Amino acid sequence: MKLSSLGLGCAQLGNLYHVMDDETAVATVARAWDEDIRYFDTAPHYGLGLSERRLGAALAAYPRDEYVVSTKVGRILDPDPEGAVRTDDAGFVVPAAYRRRWDFSRDGVLRSLEDSLTRLGLDRVDLAYVHDPDEHFDDAVSGAFPALLALREQGVLGAVGVGMNQAAMPAEFVRRFDLDVVLVAGRYTLLDQAAQDELLPLCAGRGVAVVVGGAFNGGILATAEPGRMYDYAEAPGSLVERAERIAAICARHGVELPSAALALPAAHPAVASVVVGAHDPGQVSANARRARADVPPLLWAELIDAGLLRPDVVTGRLP
Repeated sequence: MKLSSLGLGCAQLGNLYHVMDDETAVATVARAWDEDIRYFDTAPHYGLGLSERRLGAALAAYPRDEYVVSTKVGRILDPDPEGAVRTDDAGFVVPAAYRRRWDFSRDGVLRSLEDSLTRLGLDRVDLAYVHDPDEHFDDAVSGAFPALLALREQGVLGAVGVGMNQAAMPAEFVRRFDLDVVLVAGRYTLLDQAAQDELLPLCAGRGVAVVVGGAFNGGILATAEPGRMYDYAEAPGSLVERAERIAAICARHGVELPSAALALPAAHPAVASVVVGAHDPGQVSANARRARADVPPLLWAELIDAGLLRPDVVTGRLP
């Protein structure tokens, strides 16, 4: 299984924060393909299944062996007919026709994957992540991971991983299980390098691939002038000021802030792919252009000297 260095995060295909129509969803995936993106990450959580349905419909136009799809387990979608008149309360602009139910048991994992395959219209998933088990550590250890690893052993599943918005617990799962991939969101960015403490060195030493999500930390690093959203909430003033200082140094080196935000995680030898979402085809191309931008070593050196970047970050791939 080979992941493209830039992946498409498909939460937006589930109407994250605002409505995307079906035509735009298909065009967004098509543009990703044109930009040589071959890794697509989704989850039942994204739009109560809408992201998976749209992604599967869009990918039907392409050869199955030429792309990688990952989805996630841990949340079961139970029908809720009474919810159809309400809007989902998890940030996705969709009818609340389903209820999310945490389930990290073996049976829950099997049902979740079966439902995902139906929505995706696929006969297999390349990679399955245990999704956000922060409050369900014991259940994930006893149920979800053994179930996924058994499916991998049987050849039903290509690879097994964990996807979280923190760095400490994924490191513990890497120590306990023979995982293939870790998806860490928001914890290896220009504003937060917590994954550098333990997770990234551990994965590098054990040959576990790392996928970095949330490289823009929810939006604050997504434009040349820093935004105001950090990890899905209003950014505190101290972080906005820090992002502005980073942006000013980037500008002096002729680099856009989002280009540097993508370049930092991509430079680490343990990182196989950086996954970025997009609201439309234009954003896909913009992110692809940013990912190809050249970031001079002097920019990293100045950020470190200014105390804006940890001195132990890896800013170039090892030979």
